[in-house]
Amino acid sequence: MTAPAAVDYEVVIGVEVHAHLLTRSKMFCSCPADYFGAPPNSHVCPVCLGMPGVLPVINRRAVELTIMTGLALNCQVPPLARFDRKNYPYPDLMKGYQISQYDQPLCKDGWLEIEVEGQRKRVRINRVHLEEDTARLVHVTSPAGESYSLVDVNRSGIPLMEIVSEPDLRSAEEARAYLVKLRQILRWIGASRANMEEGDMRCEANVSVRPRGSRDLGAKVELKNINSFKHVYEAIRYEVQRQIRVLESGGRVVQETRGWREDIGQTVPQRSKEYAHDYRYFPEPDLPPLVISREWVDEIRRRMPELPDARRRRLQEDYGLSDYDARLLTESRAKADLFEGALSSLSVKERAARAKAAANWVNSELAGLLNARDLEWEACPLTPAQLSELLTMLEEGTINTSTAKAVLEECLDTGRSPRSIVEEKGLAQISAGDELAAIVDGVLEANPKAVADYRAGKEGAIQFLVGQIMRQTRGRANPEAVRQLLRERLSGA
Repeated sequence: MTAPAAVDYEVVIGVEVHAHLLTRSKMFCSCPADYFGAPPNSHVCPVCLGMPGVLPVINRRAVELTIMTGLALNCQVPPLARFDRKNYPYPDLMKGYQISQYDQPLCKDGWLEIEVEGQRKRVRINRVHLEEDTARLVHVTSPAGESYSLVDVNRSGIPLMEIVSEPDLRSAEEARAYLVKLRQILRWIGASRANMEEGDMRCEANVSVRPRGSRDLGAKVELKNINSFKHVYEAIRYEVQRQIRVLESGGRVVQETRGWREDIGQTVPQRSKEYAHDYRYFPEPDLPPLVISREWVDEIRRRMPELPDARRRRLQEDYGLSDYDARLLTESRAKADLFEGALSSLSVKERAARAKAAANWVNSELAGLLNARDLEWEACPLTPAQLSELLTMLEEGTINTSTAKAVLEECLDTGRSPRSIVEEKGLAQISAGDELAAIVDGVLEANPKAVADYRAGKEGAIQFLVGQIMRQTRGRANPEAVRQLLRERLSGA
């Protein structure tokens, strides 16, 4: 009797992403939306406290940013949208309901293209809708060991956009690529900071497995409020293996919500998974339906920036950059703007000649310095004019690469122009003349063994001598000029 064949399972993943929108005020009141780091319960009013008798007023900017996101995700924008009440009894929801959208969202039926291991895939977007965020529970343990929870209402009422994918993802790698691409777009169009660590962007992955070839969906498990791409990836991988183990042992996967425990590397049960009818949705009686005119949508579309994929292709076409360089430059709109701004004053021919060097300095040296300072590209203090000036001095031979790196670092720290730093500190490159000749002669005289080694055929000795000269000139000497002068002196003596 033969053993049954092992089942080949297929992973099915859909992702729900919540993102705080970049508005000055909250969704339905005038309280400031920039609450991060503020004292608890300092950005509150009767509306976001959920007091009886208060009336909400729709934040127009939040609606615009949601429509803009939908357009960036290739969604349809229906002519009519409506807010609904989503009822549930959690302690972080003072009203006992959340104002959200159900059957008439602002945007629907879109798609986002991702790439994993060189393979492109289109992930369908079910909907993009707008709602208000809840308050935040802070769990505390007293010195006596008693546990209790405090409520911080600052977050309550923050405009929250939810982006719901179809279950088109088939691996943790695809889910991570989807989230990275989505965050790139949200930041690019200025809709959200999308910082997962600060809670601006929260992810919930719905994970199930089924025998490959089956068209039926398995019981899905929702992985809730994960705060980094790394944790999303790890949580999905663990959950997939957990579900397969359950099925192969003859068990049944329970539809539920689970959380990710980083400390033990496992998903853990939180509560049974709710269905839509559990929320008892009904139209929000205090808000009228939203009529979205085609003129308004067209106006929003005209104000949108060139999107990352289109800009990446243009950087390759206009500047002759590789796909790799263009991808790095378009990780951030601010990064791409800095690159193009540094070349904007040049002719087409000059731009093409300088593009590769500019891309290298932005993607490598500048990126490393910003990372060391824990700065995002949006906060980069270097201006396009400063970068252009630095590249010009390199091309002119005024400074060498080593000096340019030091000058770039001082530009970031002081905001001064590269040329003023070079002139004040006397960092201009020594390329020829009596000054360089005298330094070379002094180094040769001080290092007779290296001179003898070179004349005995040890070519590497010249590099030692170059290093001594560079050290003596504090990196200001032109290395090629130094090598040429050394060879002249060593062959002519």
